[in-house]
Formats: sequence, C-alpha cells, structure tokens
Amino acid sequence: MSIEAANWAYAEDFVEEDRVILEARDVADQLGCAPVLPGAARAIEVLARTMRATSAVEIGTGAGVSLTYLLRGMAPTGVVTTIDMEPEHHKAARRTVAAAGFAPERARMITGRALDVLPRLTDGGYDIVLIDARKTEYPAYLEHALRLLRSGGLLLMDNALWHGRVPDPAQRDKDTTAVRETLKAVREDETLTLALLTGGDGLLAAVKG
Repeated sequence: MSIEAANWAYAEDFVEEDRVILEARDVADQLGCAPVLPGAARAIEVLARTMRATSAVEIGTGAGVSLTYLLRGMAPTGVVTTIDMEPEHHKAARRTVAAAGFAPERARMITGRALDVLPRLTDGGYDIVLIDARKTEYPAYLEHALRLLRSGGLLLMDNALWHGRVPDPAQRDKDTTAVRETLKAVREDETLTLALLTGGDGLLAAVKG
C-alpha cells in the first residue's frame, strides 16, 4: 500500500461510525445506492456544526447516511429538505433518521426528480446545499445551489474526485466530464471561497460571497 493510500485509509477510519450509520450503509447497499464515505461524511457534520446551520437542501437522499450527518451537525431546530426520485430511499431514510433520535419533521422529504423540485425552493433561503445525486446533472444542480444559498452559505459536493477519475485527463466518460465541468465552474466563480478535500471520494466545499 502506498503512503497516500495508507493515509487515506487511516483518515477514513479515524472516527468510528456508530450502529445507526453502519446499518444505514447496509441498507444503502441493498438498495443499490452509494452513500457518502466516512471521511467526507464527518467533514459534512463538522462544517454544518461550525456554521450552526438551520436550513439545508440535500440532493440525493439514499438511505439517509449524509442526511443523518447533516442533522447531527446542524442546530437543534435545523431542517433538511432532501430530494430523491426513489420512494424506497425515503422510506429507508425515515427509519435511519428515527433510529438516530431525530423527530420526523427535521427531515422534509420530497420525492421527485431534483431538477423539477429545485426550482420550487426559495432563493437565498438555505445555509447549506449538499449535492450527491446523478453526476451528469451536477452542472445543473450547481446553478440551483448557488441560487438557493444565502450569502455566506455553504455548497458541498460529494464524489468530487469520482473514484479518482476526475484528476485523470484520459477519463472522458459522461459522469466524469460532468463532475470535472462543475469543479471548473466553481473554481472560476470569483464569488466563491473554496477547497477541494480528499476525504471519502472527494468533497468540494465552497462558501458563497
């Protein structure tokens, strides 16, 4: 194992995940959805707590792993609006949220295509927007995210390295290209202060000016 791989593995396992999250990961595997990896998930919780966030939008619910990390970091009254096309994902996420001890009203679940739902959400009404759904739609998600975030709000994008494919210019599949284009758009936006973190599968964090 290379030094880089050893460091990544050590960081991923640095904080042990509890039973609620581990069970949610098992459910996600059964449903065929890939949840945020531990290193990025913990960073999401820390960033949400630092912001004392009270409102967030999550694009891609899955079995509720990242949703639970968001709720754990947010203020006690914080609410996450989470969007997913699959009703079964929301059923699983409700169970995860309940097992984690959160009231059901803390997670506002909307079933539908994100690009149909996002235009109905309030401009400048959110502290955090987390993108973690269809990679080919990342550029469109970004446009909505920047509209939805308040000044000083935080954009988070999971899978920013997309299994190591994004840094490799030889990789030109649709998913990789879309993620790469989204990163380029963020980097060129002078209103954003950003960092690309290598935890998990890569986590982009950007603060809206």
